[in-house]
Amino acid sequence: MDLEKCLFDLCLCHGVSGVESSVFETASKYLAPFAEISTDPNGNLYAVLGKSTADKTILLDAHLDRIGFMITDINDDGFVKVDKVGGIDARVLQDSILVSESGLSGVVCCLPPHLTDGDESKATPLSKTWVDFGLPANDIKEKLSVGDTLTFAPNPVKLIGDKISSPALDDRCGVASLIRAAELINTDSYKVVIMLSAQEETFGTGAKTGAFQIDADEAIAVDVSFASQPDITGQYSKIALGKGPMICISSVLDRAMSDKLIAVAKEQEIPYQLEPIAGATGTNGDHIAVSKSGVKTAVVSIPQRYMHTPCEVISVADVENTARLIAAYINCGGAFND
Repeated sequence: MDLEKCLFDLCLCHGVSGVESSVFETASKYLAPFAEISTDPNGNLYAVLGKSTADKTILLDAHLDRIGFMITDINDDGFVKVDKVGGIDARVLQDSILVSESGLSGVVCCLPPHLTDGDESKATPLSKTWVDFGLPANDIKEKLSVGDTLTFAPNPVKLIGDKISSPALDDRCGVASLIRAAELINTDSYKVVIMLSAQEETFGTGAKTGAFQIDADEAIAVDVSFASQPDITGQYSKIALGKGPMICISSVLDRAMSDKLIAVAKEQEIPYQLEPIAGATGTNGDHIAVSKSGVKTAVVSIPQRYMHTPCEVISVADVENTARLIAAYINCGGAFND
């Protein structure tokens, strides 16, 4: 599998939270050679592999959706008003190019510096954010409607070495890691259910309902977390791109699973980094762990710079090593194989 191409294909998809159909189709295409594919009413994608009659079921989760915007108004001059879908940072919006699900491009309106008060420290709030599609009101209303979604224009680029940059790498890189893991998993110990979940960026609906339905014995949630960049201090200043996935240790998670992932990484010589979080992880792992009567859960994160911006950056090697780590954990029988 060409992992970089898979990442680029996934990132080119629209798939704003709640409207994941385009990325659903792309992910299904990549997973179909390895597993039986199905869906549910909330838009989750499931792929089942491993031994279907195994005594243990492990759920692997990564979310399909991405942050974006919803159209709330179109004024008489044809300018489009938006509100956020997920965690939008107003600082990165000025002059950004946004696209609709149908591929129509617009630019976020921005006053030139000559017409402002000179205070460059203020980001324009979403309440005052409009998008210019270059069309009069009647024409734009034929192409777009209130309730349609927009997101950052797709622009995956290869940087130096194995680094890539694109919007939507949160969490399309997690999706790619599980697709790659499907290639590597070979087990009689588990029934493996890969769940590519919907609506993580908004309410976590996909993970909440999907985990309840699957009722797994164990789960591993894959997401992104923070890598070192200028001006970051504290524990994340030590997290480097290309140095391996981050194994989370949290009071929400099962410590035996985290310890086993660490042991597997050492045994298989897979580079890894630690992410200690005293409370909730901020991932679907929080929802899965308390689903139904409880699920033993671990979280593995891919280091990322510039989260929730149009230029997120990751290392492709970290995606590969995330897949290798998860597959090795499953192939050896996991943390509870006695």
